[in-house]
Amino acid sequence: METRLRSIVKAVIWNLIGLLVMAGVGLIVTGSLAAGGLMAGINTAVGFTTYLVYERLWSRIHWGRCHG
Repeated sequence: METRLRSIVKAVIWNLIGLLVMAGVGLIVTGSLAAGGLMAGINTAVGFTTYLVYERLWSRIHWGRCHG
């Protein structure tokens, strides 16, 4: 089982990577740094929340773990 802090740190790092990628995609698609940044910010907020919930749910499932 992993700690909540570990789950949060993993989610923050993953979402920072996603934020940079999404901002770049948004800039390419819209041609606007402001619009691309807004898209990236919304995507990051939604993605962070869903990823954190997903990780915490899986941390409670014992199926597939090796106990040794």
